[in-house]
Amino acid sequence: MLRPRRRSTGKSTRVRRERVRAAWLFLTPLMAGLLLVAGWPLVRTLWFSMTDANLAQLEQAKWIGFENYLFHDNGLWYGVLADPDWWNSVYNTFFFTVTSVALEVVLGVIVALILNANFKGRMWIRAAMLVPWAIPTVVSAQMWAWMLNDQFGIINYLLLGLGLIDEPLAWTANAHLSMWAVIMVDVWKTTPFVALLVLAAMQMLPSDCYEAAKVDGISPIQVFYRVTLPLIMPALLVAIIFRVLDALRVFDLVYVLTSNSSSAMTMSVYARQQLVEFQDVGYGSAASTVLFLAISLIAVVYLYLGRRQLGISS
Repeated sequence: MLRPRRRSTGKSTRVRRERVRAAWLFLTPLMAGLLLVAGWPLVRTLWFSMTDANLAQLEQAKWIGFENYLFHDNGLWYGVLADPDWWNSVYNTFFFTVTSVALEVVLGVIVALILNANFKGRMWIRAAMLVPWAIPTVVSAQMWAWMLNDQFGIINYLLLGLGLIDEPLAWTANAHLSMWAVIMVDVWKTTPFVALLVLAAMQMLPSDCYEAAKVDGISPIQVFYRVTLPLIMPALLVAIIFRVLDALRVFDLVYVLTSNSSSAMTMSVYARQQLVEFQDVGYGSAASTVLFLAISLIAVVYLYLGRRQLGISS
């Protein structure tokens, strides 16, 4: 009785090793391409962040260490981490991320619940829902920039017609409205992404739980919080982490709508301003590196907490 088990165990181990070897064989070209496309620019950015490189004279860059990040001279602090504009962009980025992702999650779940119901024309509505997400970000941002224009934009025209405002609003130029305009456009564009993931999770839920809840006389609201929400939580967490990482590095939407306005400037827009407009490659690379480290830290923390939640040891 023991010999067949030993043989099967050895065979399964051999099969497992072959699968691992095959997996590495298929992953090697992908990893090599990833290192070439992403690894080399990252290393080059790290190098530039520790030099005084200028966009016009990259070859003459000199090593200055961490002075682009932070250094003290004559009683004053200099560098990215001592720049008030940088910390303003950090605040704008995290405010945009928290607000937009929270709204997208709530609206995405609501849309998924509606689309999960059986009604006539449901397939057409599902297809139409993906249109905002399918439009390139630059195109949708420019479209909304025209719609939000204070002189000929249709948004002000509708609000004036309904009597909700007394005069046209400069949505993308007003310091108090520009960030909310960017959030509104981002929510419009990416809510379908969250709704699609949540809807896919709802389509796979077992019907036995809902039948038992119906027999027990549980209200629909209690069914959602006690049955639906716990079961779709894994898919919802995936949607949240994807949206958080994407929102932290947002650039095109903010830049098209508000350009370099300090009221809505994010970390990516700040780095671009230093690199292109001020032509300070070293300083801009330092800002980009800090942004990369912040996103990486959030991703690592999320993966660690996810592994602990699943009970998988590292």
